[in-house]
Amino acid sequence: MKPHRTSRLRQGTRSTGPIPTQIVSNEEFTPWPRTPEEALVEEAVVRTSREAAVRLGMTRRHFLKTSGGMAAALLALNSVFGRFFEVFEAELFEPAAFAEQQGAPYFIFDVQTHYVSTGYDPSDSEARRRGAVTKEALLGLRRRARDTGLNPRLAADRGTIDDLSWQNFVKEVFLDSETSVGLISTPPGPYPQEAVVPPKEMAHIRDELNRLAGSQRMLAHGLATPQLGATDLEFMAQQAEELHIDAWKCYTGSCPKGFDHGWWMDDEKIAYPMLEQARRLHVPRVCVHKGLPLGPVPDYNHPKDLIKAAKDFPDIDFLVYHSGMKSAQSIDEVFAKTGEIPWTTEFCRMKQAHPGVSNIYMELGSTFGQLVTSHPLVCAHLFGQILQAFGDDHVLWGTDSIWYGTPQWQIEAFRRFQIPDPLIEQHHYPSLTREVKAKVFGLNAARLFAVDPAAMRQDIPKDYVGRLRLSYLEEGPEPSHRLYGWVAT
Repeated sequence: MKPHRTSRLRQGTRSTGPIPTQIVSNEEFTPWPRTPEEALVEEAVVRTSREAAVRLGMTRRHFLKTSGGMAAALLALNSVFGRFFEVFEAELFEPAAFAEQQGAPYFIFDVQTHYVSTGYDPSDSEARRRGAVTKEALLGLRRRARDTGLNPRLAADRGTIDDLSWQNFVKEVFLDSETSVGLISTPPGPYPQEAVVPPKEMAHIRDELNRLAGSQRMLAHGLATPQLGATDLEFMAQQAEELHIDAWKCYTGSCPKGFDHGWWMDDEKIAYPMLEQARRLHVPRVCVHKGLPLGPVPDYNHPKDLIKAAKDFPDIDFLVYHSGMKSAQSIDEVFAKTGEIPWTTEFCRMKQAHPGVSNIYMELGSTFGQLVTSHPLVCAHLFGQILQAFGDDHVLWGTDSIWYGTPQWQIEAFRRFQIPDPLIEQHHYPSLTREVKAKVFGLNAARLFAVDPAAMRQDIPKDYVGRLRLSYLEEGPEPSHRLYGWVAT
C-alpha cells in the first residue's frame, strides 16, 4: 500500500468542531484521508451547529466552543453510525441539560500525554536546554496568572504562547480538559538521550509543573533500550536514581542507531536483564509500545511476547500502550471478514488462555481516539474484548494528546460511549457502566502508580493549576479546537 502524502502541522490545524472529523496521527503511523462517513459527520456538525447558533443568537464559532457544540458533534456521530453515544437534542440549547447528562466528575489519570519542544538547538548543553524548558513553562503559567488576575504583580509580564510548547500543553490538558494527573511520554530517538523529549527533560517538566502547582499533577517516563546491553542498564540506574522516573517506556519495534532489528519482551538474553534491572531499581512499571507498527521492523510491535514475560516477572506490571491494535485503517472490512481486530483480538485470546496472568494492563492511547470517531462499532467490540479478557480493573485511560489537541473531546466521547445492547447480548460483553468508566478513567492507574484519588480530589481545586482552571472557566473558556499530529493531505 502506498503511503498517503502527509504534512506535519506544527502550528496545528483547526477542526470543524470539538471532535476531529478525520484521522490524526500521533507520528507513529501514517494517517489516511477522511472517510466518506467522517465527511458525513462533518457535514452534520456544520449543519446542526449553524442551525443551533442561529436559534441561540450567536455565531457558529462561538456555539462550537460551548457544551452545545460538543453535543452537536456527538449527535452527528450518532446520525451517521447509529446510537453509540448517550446524548440528547436538548443539550444543544441547554447547558444544564448537558451538565446533567455528564453526571459527577471523574478522577482522570491520563497515562499517555505528549508535548513537543520547539526552538531548542540540539547542540546546546543540557543545562541550557533545561533552562529553556523551565522558562517556557514559567512563561505559560505566569501569563495565565497575569491574564486571570490571580497574581497582580505579573501585570507587566509579557509571556507568549507557542502551539506545540510546554505552556500550551498546560492549557490544552489541564485548563481545557478535566484531566487531573498526566504521565508524560516521548517517541523514541536514535538513542534514549536523543529522544523527542529526553528523559531529563520529561523529569524536569514533571518537577517544574508539580512545584508550580503545589501538588502531584505530572509523572514522567524514563526510557529503556535493552538492545544497548550494559549501557542501557547503566542509563536505567541513572534515570531511577537521579531523575526518580515513574515508569519505563520501551519500543520493541524501534531500533537504536546501529541496529537493524527489533526485540521481544520475552527474549531472555536481551529483555530479561532490563526487566531484572527495573526490579532492582524499584520501578516495576514497564510501558511498552504495542500495535501501531512503528519503526523499520513493524512485526516486533505485536503484543504476543508479553504473556511469557508477565509470567516470568509477576512483580512487574506491563502496560500495553495502544492496546496492541495493529491499525484502524480498513478495519471495518477486516472485522467484517474475520470478526477480529488485528493483533488485539489475538492477544485477548492469548490472555484468556492464561487466566492466572494478572500483571498486564491495556492502555487506550490513539486506539480509542482513532476508532471512536471513524469506527465506533469496532470501538465497541474492542472494549468488549479487552474487558472480557483482562477485566475492568486492567484497562487504562490514555489519550496521546497533545497530538489530538485537548484530551477533553476524548473524555466526553468516552463518558457518553456505550456498547450497544445487541452486542452485549450476542457476545456477552460487559457493559460500560459508570463504575467501569471510573476505573478506566483513573482509578486503575492511580492504584498502579500509588496515587491517592481521594487526596487528589481535595488538593486539585486548591492548587495553582486548579485555581487557574477555575478562573479560566468562569471567564469563559477558549478551546482552540486545534489538532497537532499528522493528517493526510
